[in-house]
Amino acid sequence: MAEPTGSQGWSSTAPPGQFQPFIATQESVAEFTLRAVILGALFGIFFGAVTVYVGLRAGLTVSASIPIAVLSISLLRMFSRATILENNIVQTTGSAGESVAAGVIFTLPALIFLGFELEYMRILLLALIGGWVGVLFMIPLRRQLIVKEHGNLTYPEGTACADVLVAGERGGNFAGRVFWGLGLGGAYAFLMHAMGFWKGSPDYRPAWYPGATVKAEVTPEYLGVGYIIGPRVAGTIFAGGVFSWLLMMPAIKFFGSGLAEPIYPGILPIAQMTSEQLWSAYVRPMGAGAVAAAGLITLVKTIPTIVDSFRHGLKDLRERNSAATVARSRVEDDLPMKIVLGGSAALILLVIALLTFYPVPGAPTGFGANVLAGILVVVFGFLFVTVSSRIVGLIGSSANPVSGMTIATLMATCALFLLAGWTGGSYAALALSIGGLVCIAAANAGATSQDLKTGFLIGATPWKQQVGLMVGVSASVLVIGLTLILMNEGLAEYRPVTIAVDIQQLPQGVEIESPDFDYEGSSYYLLNSIGSRTVPDGKYLYSAESGQIEIQWIQGIGSERAAAPQARLMATVINGILNQRLPWGLVLLGVFLVITVELLGIRSLAFAVGSYLSIGTTLAIFCGGVVRWLAERGSEQEESEVSPGSLYSSGLIAGGAIFGLLAIGIALMEDRGWIQEGFFFRGPDWLGGLATGNFLAVVMFVLLSFSLYRFARKKLG
Repeated sequence: MAEPTGSQGWSSTAPPGQFQPFIATQESVAEFTLRAVILGALFGIFFGAVTVYVGLRAGLTVSASIPIAVLSISLLRMFSRATILENNIVQTTGSAGESVAAGVIFTLPALIFLGFELEYMRILLLALIGGWVGVLFMIPLRRQLIVKEHGNLTYPEGTACADVLVAGERGGNFAGRVFWGLGLGGAYAFLMHAMGFWKGSPDYRPAWYPGATVKAEVTPEYLGVGYIIGPRVAGTIFAGGVFSWLLMMPAIKFFGSGLAEPIYPGILPIAQMTSEQLWSAYVRPMGAGAVAAAGLITLVKTIPTIVDSFRHGLKDLRERNSAATVARSRVEDDLPMKIVLGGSAALILLVIALLTFYPVPGAPTGFGANVLAGILVVVFGFLFVTVSSRIVGLIGSSANPVSGMTIATLMATCALFLLAGWTGGSYAALALSIGGLVCIAAANAGATSQDLKTGFLIGATPWKQQVGLMVGVSASVLVIGLTLILMNEGLAEYRPVTIAVDIQQLPQGVEIESPDFDYEGSSYYLLNSIGSRTVPDGKYLYSAESGQIEIQWIQGIGSERAAAPQARLMATVINGILNQRLPWGLVLLGVFLVITVELLGIRSLAFAVGSYLSIGTTLAIFCGGVVRWLAERGSEQEESEVSPGSLYSSGLIAGGAIFGLLAIGIALMEDRGWIQEGFFFRGPDWLGGLATGNFLAVVMFVLLSFSLYRFARKKLG
């Protein structure tokens, strides 16, 4: 196939006056084809589920555009020659799944922490509306941000993706690294999670240092995430984990071991608490305060950029409205403004209808409050879509302060509710719905901007990409809610506790959620505690026979294995403003910890996330960063998002996440009796104690790390 006429001397970094798209404006090639849209939708579903799994566990997400582009080039080439614009539609459609999933996991799991249930249809509708709002609100900004400011706003992920697509068009083939990562990562995860060949979390608990624990979740996805984010960020995250698990927790154990009574929010005397219990009771609230403060600091630092972005966006809209209608070329053709405005209005009306006719169970709100919610979604949505679309052009999607924007939205919303006297649990759910919609819209707008930049560089048709993005949103939301619910139920635990309460006069903050909850053939009261001074936050089973709480029902999301730090801090912000019921001493410790870190000149957000997460997560991520540091030493090949190590890491993340989800699903089906227990054998006899000990787990993780190092050192063909 001859190279397109506009491609001679093409460069993604050519200055504005000299730039020409890879596919010339006057050329007409296959683009929005059925196979491209279907393949993109499938990738959106796949990477949407992967992002939920990895994001809830690691507190981080990574861009899916480049892995999707690489896989698309290879897969479509297997059947017949595909055009560069078809491959672009595949990556555009598929990448929407990752960005929408990121917005969802940062906010909507907070429903659990606020005492409500996760409902599939509610998650689907909120994700769908937020994702579409992000696309539609960004469309009027495209000409200003993508076209007019070419050369000023680099959109690093979008530019890198364009380079991959052009290399593929010229015969390059990078997919082998991704497929190797998928295969090895998937096999490793299957043997570890489903077959039980080795321990998933080797640990060391030194008796000479009470309260301290060193452990690592030896999963391929954490290794891949650490490699992609690099040694500097991975090291900062691990430093936060070291602070919490090797400094704070031993200090709590040292000073509190002599106390006979529990200290709120703990439920046991400190001398009897394990490291995990210390983390859950004391470190997690401190970490939530740290993440909230770091998010706000990040937002404050970007205020000049926010103001400039919003000013430029409004200016471009005025110019667009005042300009005479002229014939536009293919590469300038956005969706019509009538569709943008009409669609946006319809979505806001749908928000009001959703909140009015399908409220969170147990949290109905009045029509006036729901109308105000719709207005706030418009105001904050357009503000932060504009901000997000511009910021990712300057610093990339990975540094986009979406959490900070969401915190600002929640603080403003909760302040308005507080002034109006709306402080009940129903208004907490309403505030979260507003924040969730804005977060999803801002996250998807950032990814949309990167995709449209890729399209601008290679000569794609904007309106076809915009339709592809909405198709990708619609497809991915089908699995995002399912994955959330699967992880919440599959990772849940029932732990015995003893807490004396009077069921006739429950402590403040403790409510009866169900008077007849069945667990293992016995009937219990299901209690929900939020902000109580005597019963820590969570769900509990109360026995009428013994007259006390006997079991703590630990939800999967929020546990050590799926910490969901961003969602936890959203619940912290809402509870702190509306209910003023928080362990403020611990929260403020986290706030001043972040201020100290900032004064040291360290970017505090990564440190704060690390201080909240389990050290098992942060240590494994740090190992990935160390592998990248080793791979870069003495290498002439510059590491980037299209480097061999990054492509292999993307495969590790995807393979590990999918088989990790499969293992959770198998465990859940066994628990519910849908399949026979032991459907997959666990820990073969011939391995003996190796299957449950630390040694084999460490050896296998070292071998996986070595495979990453080897693939990273091999140059791409």
